[in-house]
Amino acid sequence: MPGDGFLSLLKPPGMTSHDVVAFVRSRLGIRRVGHLGTLDPAAAGVLPAAVGRATRLFRFAGGRDKAYRAEVVFGIETDTLDAEGRVLGRRDSGDLTEARLGELLRELVGEIDQAPPAFSAARVGGRRLYELARRGDPQEGRPKRVRIGELELVEFVPGERARALIDVVCEAGTYVRVLAADLGRAAGCGAYLGFLVRTRVGRVALPQSLTLEEFEAACGRGEGNTLLLPPDWPLDHLPAVMLDERAAGAFLQGSRVRATSSAAWPVRAYGPGDSFLGLGEVTAESQMRPRVVLAGQGSPEA
Repeated sequence: MPGDGFLSLLKPPGMTSHDVVAFVRSRLGIRRVGHLGTLDPAAAGVLPAAVGRATRLFRFAGGRDKAYRAEVVFGIETDTLDAEGRVLGRRDSGDLTEARLGELLRELVGEIDQAPPAFSAARVGGRRLYELARRGDPQEGRPKRVRIGELELVEFVPGERARALIDVVCEAGTYVRVLAADLGRAAGCGAYLGFLVRTRVGRVALPQSLTLEEFEAACGRGEGNTLLLPPDWPLDHLPAVMLDERAAGAFLQGSRVRATSSAAWPVRAYGPGDSFLGLGEVTAESQMRPRVVLAGQGSPEA
């Protein structure tokens, strides 16, 4: 019987994030699998996945900033803002220098406004933007504020089709394709995203991620469950409360228990042997109300 926990997988290019979820479901024989942070089909890299009841905990995961290695190709604009799209225009990027590109990168660090691109899974009027674009009605999503933490130029190759390798650290919800197009517009020659590799999601880095072949081989040996990280693995930024055996039993049944914590919600609850029970809310009367229970008969969910 599959357990509850997290996986860090390495999504290959050519698969959608949903394809990876379907792959995990079929290998573990469980329906309840989800992923954190969609990657475009052409992109590769870290894709955290939750299995079983751990899917309830994704929205509480901490450290969800993301890091990428991106190639930006200057002098060409496409309708999808990446290498998969139709070319809209070409211009010579021969005047772009490494020094000028460094200035442009520094100007983009910090909080900026970004609109989801026409070919994306964002919704307008209940419809996916990529569905509208494929029907010949491309639209941009509503702009939102995102934060770019770091932009570091790794390599620059000047020329008529200048190329740059850039390391990006940004918050969740940032479109690196839009970042590449913005760089091209600022440079005056246009640009698209050549390739993208996500190297980190929060505390999960590329070296700790499993290829799908490694995961499949482990499942074939009956060892798929041994690869699962514990359900509380992404929650160590949250305060914790330890409960004795009696209180832990009551918590698992959905009953309020006595607990003290400086935080109100969410608070991790642990029982004897450091067993993770779920998340609770501590009231001003030092009572903890179960909000997300990972075991037992009571299963309240926030």
